[in-house]
Amino acid sequence: MKLIIQIPCFNEEEVLPITYADLPTKIDGIDKIETLIINDGSIDNTLEVAKKIGVNHIINFNKNRGLARGFSAGIEKCLELGADIIVNTDADNQYNGKDIPKLVKPILESVADVVIGDRQTDKIKHFSWFKRKLQKSGSALVRKLSNTEVPDSVSGFRAFSREAAMKINTLTEFSYTIENIIQLGHQKMKIISVPIQTNEKLRESRLFKSTPSFIRNQITTILRVYATYKALKVFTFIGLIIIMPGLLGFIRFLYYYFTVGGEGHIQSLIFSTVLINVGFLVFMFGIIADLISSNRKLIEKALYKIKKIELEKLDKNYED
Repeated sequence: MKLIIQIPCFNEEEVLPITYADLPTKIDGIDKIETLIINDGSIDNTLEVAKKIGVNHIINFNKNRGLARGFSAGIEKCLELGADIIVNTDADNQYNGKDIPKLVKPILESVADVVIGDRQTDKIKHFSWFKRKLQKSGSALVRKLSNTEVPDSVSGFRAFSREAAMKINTLTEFSYTIENIIQLGHQKMKIISVPIQTNEKLRESRLFKSTPSFIRNQITTILRVYATYKALKVFTFIGLIIIMPGLLGFIRFLYYYFTVGGEGHIQSLIFSTVLINVGFLVFMFGIIADLISSNRKLIEKALYKIKKIELEKLDKNYED
């Protein structure tokens, strides 16, 4: 059983050695532990530091591509290297490396496909009251849309079985965390959480640049990914929101038409007709989007089978 711990890095020359030193070297049930660094276009000495501390594998981007693309590239490389379990952690030493056995255990016992570390944000001192409430409300929404029970949906400390990793297709450029949960949740992967500890903050978050920006990006990601799998439901809901005022306006016109006459209310009739027509068009868009969504699911199945065939060939070559 082979575990690869991947660490996306961007200008982490000072913190990376601390994070690396905290990683476990032995775990019950794991025969081999390797590390992978994704150097995301760092302009400091992150690459040199990674080589110096003895990282097993390195992916080097000449230009910064963002956390989501770095994560995706890491997952693909880990699969190529024959990983049975992949653990993703951050280079900023936010997560406690000693909790990695807790992440891996449910996968080893075949009770989960994905395990996400719950930071228990109520206990994190440097989290403001607003940030805690924001995290809780966002995670509650993700739980509802993904049919999972994940209390900390934006935690980047997570473990994937080989099967789950092969089903990951990251499209967002902002953050992979929420997309993974919704995507794998709708693919019926078993996702669970385990409580973890966090270390003292060594630097400010680079992902959380401002609260409005963070909220906007997360909401966009949630809606986009959910609409990918539930397009008809999303567009029907939007269509009904538009149609309902139109129907009320039409009923209002009929009331006046049969009581005092329709004179003076033609504008309401026109406006209501426009709303009903627009709502109907949105519903039709939903049907088209649902067909596209079905096609996406077929493509994902095809990609999964292609990955499986390619990885089986690689595994065979390694054995030979």
